[in-house]
Amino acid sequence: MTATPTITKSDLNSFARALPFWCSLILIPLAAVGTVYGGWTIALLPVATWYLFSALDAVIGLYSGNADPQTEDKDIQLYRWITLLWAPLQFITIFGALWYVTTTGHLHWAEEWALFAALGVLSGTIGINYSHELMHQKPKVERWMADILLAMVLYSHFRSEHLLVHHRYVATPKDPVTARYGEGFWRYFWRVLTACPPSAFKAEKAMLARKGKSWTHPSNPFWRYWALQLAFVGLAYWIAGFWGVFLFAGQAFGAIFQLELVNYVEHYGLTRRHLGDGKYEHVLPRHSWNANHKASNWLLINLQRHSDHHYKPDRRFPLLQAHDADHAPQLPYGYPVMTMAALVPSLWRKIMNPKVKAWRNQNYPDITDWAPYNKAANPMPR
Repeated sequence: MTATPTITKSDLNSFARALPFWCSLILIPLAAVGTVYGGWTIALLPVATWYLFSALDAVIGLYSGNADPQTEDKDIQLYRWITLLWAPLQFITIFGALWYVTTTGHLHWAEEWALFAALGVLSGTIGINYSHELMHQKPKVERWMADILLAMVLYSHFRSEHLLVHHRYVATPKDPVTARYGEGFWRYFWRVLTACPPSAFKAEKAMLARKGKSWTHPSNPFWRYWALQLAFVGLAYWIAGFWGVFLFAGQAFGAIFQLELVNYVEHYGLTRRHLGDGKYEHVLPRHSWNANHKASNWLLINLQRHSDHHYKPDRRFPLLQAHDADHAPQLPYGYPVMTMAALVPSLWRKIMNPKVKAWRNQNYPDITDWAPYNKAANPMPR
């Protein structure tokens, strides 16, 4: 299914190989420049994440090398540290910028709003992505870092929804986050915003019920979610009153928008075979779109090797395997380009609908009626 490991243990843990995955750090000084100077410099953050890495992908191309998936945590510490350090760095960046711009008053109110919308790129493209890596790990400190990062964008329920709902029901109509065939991003976005919070809460409530506990039990993680989010909103208010809360919320919305754009891309139109009685086949690499674009995988810590992530959810990012086209559907471009294309539904369908049809013919040639698999979608032209 994947190639024989091509990266030795010593090569994997070398500083030179790990360093590119720390490239997210360049966004922090860019955020500082936008905070101090305002104006056109605010655009540096989105330009760097979307356009710079799209250009680098075009130049550097693909990389399908694989490390031994049995590599122990002690041999990949250089990779783990970037995800652990990001939470305090993001906290300092966001709240430092909030304090600075509202204290000095050197930016126009519109510039302040634009700045915090741009900071949502930092906390969404990087912060939520790192929280995703951390929430899948066993050490409590990593899960706490995931909760802190999600609370900073007011999207704490994502952890419960992702672990208890998405990974269980991915590529089925039961998963709100799996984009249906023909469903445009804008319809999808508002659907998941309303469907995922109650879905996450119900999943936690059901888990507690199986243990004989009510949803009000202190072990319900939603108490922690609400407390952390309230603490961050309170801090924003303490720094700059309701205007501070507005700016902080704008940053959070920008981050959530980035997350759901990526979620839309990752499973668009893909479905698992229904086995009857509400059961579906086991999740396989073919149920997620894969992208082996080298530069954007540096920025996104191999999130684009999403086919392997759903196949082995607890596998740490440097050990995720590259799957070829025979075993996983391949995106034509990395996430930066694909998420921009998703913003234009007609363009997206032109690019992706033929690929979904080819995927169906390759993997499920016996299924002729796809309507039951697509029942949650809004009617769209095929």
